[in-house]
Formats: sequence, structure tokens, C-alpha cells
Amino acid sequence: MADKGIFISFEGIDGAGKSTHIAALAEAFQTQGRVVALTREPGGTPLAEKLRTLVLNDAMDPLCEALLMFAARRDHLRLVIEPALARGEVVLCDRFTDATFAYQGHGRGFDLAVLSQLEQWVQAPTDSAEPRQPDLTIWFDLAPAIAAERLASARVPDRFESQPVDFFALVAAGYAQRMAQQPTRFARIDADQAKAAVWPRVRAACEQRGWLRPLEACS
Repeated sequence: MADKGIFISFEGIDGAGKSTHIAALAEAFQTQGRVVALTREPGGTPLAEKLRTLVLNDAMDPLCEALLMFAARRDHLRLVIEPALARGEVVLCDRFTDATFAYQGHGRGFDLAVLSQLEQWVQAPTDSAEPRQPDLTIWFDLAPAIAAERLASARVPDRFESQPVDFFALVAAGYAQRMAQQPTRFARIDADQAKAAVWPRVRAACEQRGWLRPLEACS
């Protein structure tokens, strides 16, 4: 496994606490000798970060929002994700395409068929190839009402974080649908727990796939 690139995405509604565990997983891989690339979406490249600022702060319709997301993703894949995987690195990405289907598709009500077509165009190297997907998606599932309570004491919200609870309920349903469509790719984590209880489940998802040695085997 040392020479094979691994692509892991972290998903969940705002306030689910997923970002807390990305650094811990990076350290776990690094401890076992792997090179880790930490990145995020939208973002990850200078161009994609500029598009992120627009998407998170400027008013726009759902189509414009979706197109900017996929434009940022194309640059991110081309310049960061694919090269890192080719070098045999572990790519840990805070959100990927599942977020677009959840937020723009279900939250905004944008046409899922159009998103699927964009996914094929942007993420597949040729028209006949399957679009690039993470090897594992860790979904931090949390009730929207609880997520809203967590966000209330956080930083000043962006355009997405300031949405009502009903919006996040739609987003959560979008994540559930993506998992139902591709169940072997997903590891669902109950995020309504203490951090100390969530982390072992995150690590276990990688151990079960043979990517990390169990802690007892490392001692």
C-alpha cells in the first residue's frame, strides 16, 4: 500500500465537526510513513481559493454557484489531487463532489441530472471513464438542529452557514442519498458524540480498508 495513492474526503453539514478530525488522521498516516496532502473544497489552488471567496460571500443563482464549484474542482483535481495521488500520497480533502450534490442539488434544489453531467465532464479524464471519486468518504452525520446550536457560537457565518435549519435538513438528506447510491465508498459517523468517541470510528474506517495498522500493531 505504500506506493498507492489514497483519496479520502470528509463530508457533513456545517457544524458537524468534521474538520476537527482531519489533522488527527493526517498525523496517523504520517506516523506510519505516508506523505499526506491536506486540502479543501472549494479551494486548494490559488484560482480555486478565489472562487471559494466568491461562492461563500457573493449573491448568485444556483446555476452560477454550481458552475463555480465545478470550475474550482477542475483546477483542484488537475493541479493538486491527481498529481498527489500519482506520487503515492494520501489526499485528505475537506469536502468534495458529495457536498455539491448535497448543498447545491438538495439544499438549493438544483437539477441533479445537470450536476451528474458536470461531475462526468469535470472529474473524468475521458468521456468513457468513470469520474474520479474518493476511495473513502467519511460522512459526519449530525441532526441539523444540533449543528445550528454549534454554529451559533462559532465565527461570523458565511452564505451557507447562515441558512435556516430547514436548508440543512435538505442537505443532510442529500448526503444520505449519495451514500445510498454508493454505500461501499461511505463510512457514516454519528457526529452527535464527544470528539474522543468520534475519532476511534474515523481511524477504524481506515484500518478496515488496510490503510492504517491498528494501534496495538504499531506499539
